[in-house]
Amino acid sequence: MIKMSYYIAKIVITTVFIVLISEVAKRSSFIGAILASIPIVSVLAMIWLYIETKDVSKVSALSSSVFWLVLPSLTLFIVLPLLLKNGFDFYVSMTVSLGLTMFSYWLMILVLGHFGIEL
Repeated sequence: MIKMSYYIAKIVITTVFIVLISEVAKRSSFIGAILASIPIVSVLAMIWLYIETKDVSKVSALSSSVFWLVLPSLTLFIVLPLLLKNGFDFYVSMTVSLGLTMFSYWLMILVLGHFGIEL
C-alpha cells in the first residue's frame, strides 16, 4: 500500500510541474520558457532514483547520460521554430522536428560509442 501511494505521489508531483509550466506559458512565454528550460524532469528523475535506490553511482550515471543527450535534444528547438516560421502546419513541424531529434540522438550515441563513451 505504501509503495502504491509513493507511485501516485510521484505521478501527481511530476504532473503538477508539467501542467504548471504549460499554464504559466499561456500567460508569459518568457516565464514559461525559463521554467521549461530548467531540467525539471531530469531533476525529478534523479530525486526519485536516489530515493528508491540510495545509489549515488546510478544518479551520477543518469546525470552524465543526460548531459551527453542534451546536445541532440537542441535539434527540436532549432528545427521547430524554423518550420513554423516558414508556414508549415504545427503537427507536421512537430513530427519532422521530433524525427530529426531522434535521428540526432541516434547519431550522438553512435559518435559517443566511437569514442568509447557508453550511456
